[in-house]
Amino acid sequence: MATADLSAPVKRTAETPFLNEPFVDFSIPENKRSIEAALQKVASELGREYDIVLGGRHLKTDGKISSINPARPAQIVGIHQYAEADLAEQAVKAAREAFPAWSRTPATERAAMLFRAADLIRDRKFEFCAWLVYEVGKNWGEADADVAETVDFLEFYGRQALQLDAATTPIQYPGERNRLRYIPLGVGAVIPPWNFPFAIMAGMTAAAIVCGNTVVLKPSVDAPTIAAHFMSLLEEVGLPDGVVNLCPGEGPGFGSALVAHAEVRFIAFTGSKKVGLEIHESAAKTQQGQIFIKRTILEMGGKDAIIVADDANLDAALDGVVASAFGFNGQKCSACSRAIVDAKIYDDFCERLQARVGKLVTGDPVENAYSGPVISDRAFKKVMDYIEIGKSEGRLLSGGAAVKTGDEGYYVAPTVIADVSPKGRLAQEEIFGPVLAVIKSQSFDEALAIANDTEYGLTGSVYSGSRERLEQAAREFHVGNLYFNRKSTGAMVGAHPFGGFNMSGTDSKAGGPDYLLLFTQAKSIGEKLG
Repeated sequence: MATADLSAPVKRTAETPFLNEPFVDFSIPENKRSIEAALQKVASELGREYDIVLGGRHLKTDGKISSINPARPAQIVGIHQYAEADLAEQAVKAAREAFPAWSRTPATERAAMLFRAADLIRDRKFEFCAWLVYEVGKNWGEADADVAETVDFLEFYGRQALQLDAATTPIQYPGERNRLRYIPLGVGAVIPPWNFPFAIMAGMTAAAIVCGNTVVLKPSVDAPTIAAHFMSLLEEVGLPDGVVNLCPGEGPGFGSALVAHAEVRFIAFTGSKKVGLEIHESAAKTQQGQIFIKRTILEMGGKDAIIVADDANLDAALDGVVASAFGFNGQKCSACSRAIVDAKIYDDFCERLQARVGKLVTGDPVENAYSGPVISDRAFKKVMDYIEIGKSEGRLLSGGAAVKTGDEGYYVAPTVIADVSPKGRLAQEEIFGPVLAVIKSQSFDEALAIANDTEYGLTGSVYSGSRERLEQAAREFHVGNLYFNRKSTGAMVGAHPFGGFNMSGTDSKAGGPDYLLLFTQAKSIGEKLG
């Protein structure tokens, strides 16, 4: 694979077509050898210590964060500095000092930084995949999808920034010269999740900085190593000091202080509903000296459903449900956690679902097992508690037990519980693990009503051969990302702008044409001629 030449001009413009990064076919021997070599290389680098980066300065703290491999909890992936609340002032100061120069940097140069970063990630794709395998327990395909989406975000937002820079007013008023400029907000906080620790982390960061903002990046304590490597890559492509400031720390301490800071103008967050609402509430309180209304860009999870109508292609529906429910062990905000199946095909569906889930292989992600560990001991206990609740609310079809525990890894068998009530806890509460509730519906209208009967509204799918039913779902299934006759996971940048309704967040539509507007403010300039 050729190495990116960072000295060469970046050959992308606003008109350069965007194409999604292709996925790696690991059945090809060369690719299999490449990922295995990358896994060996990364294994030799586990346990390294990484610094906080503020305004280009590399700092250490007394407190440390140890990132562990969820497949082997005794194995430390990286040791990171622990940012306390009092460090928020220094972090914001570094971002504030970098803002004037960066905000005036031409959009072409800011976009070029993203394009160079994308080129480097392509060059090191297998290595980044390996870090994802070790730090969050993704198998090879899930890791590759995360890396590919990272490249997509960088390429897409770079082009979108160039288009935004060329924006004009809808008309030119007679006798005037009218301009419309989208200018940056200022200093922002970027708080990404652990489940897509590369794509979402890099995507939110890239969207903010390509618009001319500067940020304090607080990665999840469960996945700070990926963020540290991304920070190193940004330094490599020549991003000026202070544009991105890396500060791992706990949410209740450093994160809360950062969100509340009077000079933080926006917060981009992806994570739980509980934390998202806390951020939204804190941001709404005006601090002393604050002269603006803070903006929150929130994505907070879901309780996603797949409806299987009586006229569905059953094999396709089963494929979609299994992939959506158990890909990356259900640890996706878009994961299917409710399968709503028509009574006419319910028994057949359950029987065939049980057989398919029973064939899923659980094991070490390094060995590319389909089903790996959940992210932490805390997540493991939560999932096991919900499985016990599910056993009391429905009929256990598959799984229902731990595969390994303790130092052997946080493994839970892919679990299916049938005959769940639409009002049951298993049908209403976000679990974020490999647990699927199967619910019987008596009609398509009832299936839609059940699907909508949740406080969330992120993703959903409908399997049906009826155009009339699909159009009804398009009108009535109230989610931000709706899919027909395909799985509910795997949103593609550009094709499926991502974000949800209700308690799923602010419908931010990451990877879509409106996303960068959230990181800017519009300035209309009118000049009288003559």
